[in-house]
Amino acid sequence: MSNDWRKWLFYVAALYDAMLGVAFVFFWPWIFRLFDVTPPNHAGYVLFPALLLIIFGFMFLRIAHNPDGNRELIVYGIGLKAAYSGLVFWYQLRGGVPGMWIPWAWIDVVFLILFVVARRPIAVGSARGVHV
Repeated sequence: MSNDWRKWLFYVAALYDAMLGVAFVFFWPWIFRLFDVTPPNHAGYVLFPALLLIIFGFMFLRIAHNPDGNRELIVYGIGLKAAYSGLVFWYQLRGGVPGMWIPWAWIDVVFLILFVVARRPIAVGSARGVHV
C-alpha cells in the first residue's frame, strides 16, 4: 500500500484546518488578544474564513478516504494553501502583516508542497513508467 502516506496527509490536513477553523469560530477575540492584534470591526471577517476552514477540513477527510478517487479535489486544497501562504508572504514583504499569521503560512507551504506531490499520478507497472 504505497498510497497510505497520502491518506495520513489528508487526515492530518483535515484535523489541522478544522481545528483551526473551530478555534477561530469560538475563540477569535481571545486569539487576537493573545497575539496583540487589533481585531476587525466585525466578527464576520473572522467567522467566514473560519467556517471555510471547517468546510475544507471535511473535504480533506473525503480525500483521505480515497486519495485516488478524489484526486480532482486535491487541486482545491492546493489553491487554499497557495492563496493563504501567498497573501501572508506578500504582505509580509510589504511590511503589513501581523506576526501571528506567519507560522500558519509556513505550515501551509509544507501542506502545499505535499499536496502537489500527493496529486501526481502514481506510477504503475515496471520500469515502463505507465501512469494512472
